[in-house]
Amino acid sequence: MARAANTTNEEKSVDAPVRRSGRGRTPSGKPNPIDVHVGARVRLRRTLLGMSQEKLGEAIGLTFQQVQKYERGANRIGASRLFDLSRVLDVPVSFFYDDMSDDVSQQSPRMMVAGFDEPITPFEADPMTKRETLELVRAYYRITDPQVRKRVFELAKALANASDGVVEAAK
Repeated sequence: MARAANTTNEEKSVDAPVRRSGRGRTPSGKPNPIDVHVGARVRLRRTLLGMSQEKLGEAIGLTFQQVQKYERGANRIGASRLFDLSRVLDVPVSFFYDDMSDDVSQQSPRMMVAGFDEPITPFEADPMTKRETLELVRAYYRITDPQVRKRVFELAKALANASDGVVEAAK
């Protein structure tokens, strides 16, 4: 018994199975893209509510640094914590998984442990989580006149359609 407790790391590595990832991380050690997506959705909802990381942390019994780690995907969010976040942020738990791309969902820890050797594509940030998008949405909803807001909306759609035409013409 005492011998097993004193084995060296070298001896352990001979008998130990190859570990593909730790705690849901990718084989390279980076946070799992699903955890990054869920964290980005926490950040999206928090910022749409105009809530600071500190206020969110206080509401669920965490420090703002822990909230930061959740939002970056550096720390995984457990089921009970996700439930608490859904209550404080006033969204269903499913909100945190909404708009997840197929590429991201294919990178679950289950898929990695199952022995899939497909290369992992880098996670691209959802444009809905960018600060520019959030500021635009906030500014849009600060327009009090419904007619003006509707005209701004129509203008944005027209500009997007015009941009699509320019891209198509360039091809």
